[in-house]
Amino acid sequence: MEKITLRVNDLACPDCAGKISELLRKQKGVEDAQLSFMTGKLNVSYDPDVISLDEIKKTVSKLGYKAE
Repeated sequence: MEKITLRVNDLACPDCAGKISELLRKQKGVEDAQLSFMTGKLNVSYDPDVISLDEIKKTVSKLGYKAE
């Protein structure tokens, strides 16, 4: 497992942060994902043999946000 912290800017509301976290946790290879609305920090624990960092970023972009 690897742990990364990404930044997600311009979150519209706390519910949006929850939806992003929930969608990521449903992805195969993601053990945990927590996005703070207050800080915009996205912490993800994932298996890089199953899901790549690019795939994680693409999942966030599906909801209209950019993870950096």
